[in-house]
Amino acid sequence: MKNRIDAFRRLHESGCFVIPNPWDAGSAKLLASLGFPALATTSSGIAWSLGLPDNHVSLSDALSEIQVITSAVTVPVNADFEGGFAREPEGVATNVTAALQTGIAGVSIEDSTGNAQQPLFDFALSVERIRAARRAIDASGTGVLLTGRSEGFIVGRPDLAETVRRLTAYAEAGADCLYAPGIRTTAEITTVIQAVAPKPVNVLVGSDFTTVSELAALGVRRISVGGALARVAWAGFLDASREIASKGTFSRLATGVPFDEINGAFGPARSGS
Repeated sequence: MKNRIDAFRRLHESGCFVIPNPWDAGSAKLLASLGFPALATTSSGIAWSLGLPDNHVSLSDALSEIQVITSAVTVPVNADFEGGFAREPEGVATNVTAALQTGIAGVSIEDSTGNAQQPLFDFALSVERIRAARRAIDASGTGVLLTGRSEGFIVGRPDLAETVRRLTAYAEAGADCLYAPGIRTTAEITTVIQAVAPKPVNVLVGSDFTTVSELAALGVRRISVGGALARVAWAGFLDASREIASKGTFSRLATGVPFDEINGAFGPARSGS
């Protein structure tokens, strides 16, 4: 496990890498087979695979699903650990300690509350929650990488100055990597990078608005796609299913990955049903 953690930390030291987001063992294995150096779980993708909306997976189920993914691959895995499944710092620390037993190389803690009226935890509490996660990791001696996330841009509070204030404080509280999902413009991304330098920044790409080379040129160290790959997979599933349900035809099934190709990705290929 230490080798994975060390490798994950090295990835954050220079250059730019893509850390795509699987939601189960199969998607994790396929992504690893494509040569991605690390993976990150997606809370939304896992929730949808369980028939739940995002942020409605229990702590025990989240820990179980994260461990399924880390056990399926040999590359480092970062856990999207939502808000730490607790409000108070002590609860965050306890739950992060449990997450460290799943084989992860990194863990992300966000500051969203799930309450539309007050979508972000108060500033001081948010900082203490990151500090608590840091203490839990340090006490474990694992060296797992901590990412501090500020969610303002995706919960209806797109305030760049406040986002920078929070991310800077999270960096000072012990976050190794900083992440503000929803920032998209060159100015937004550059401002965040400069504010928390020299610590690395993760940028979320959930649609076709940039490229790896463009983000690398800005100084982005890590690129994730969140639930976007899961949404693409669900799009194919729904397109084919809707055609069958509404038209009684099956043309979209022709776009599926050949059986032997997908079966062979998980072991020796053989014909089947």
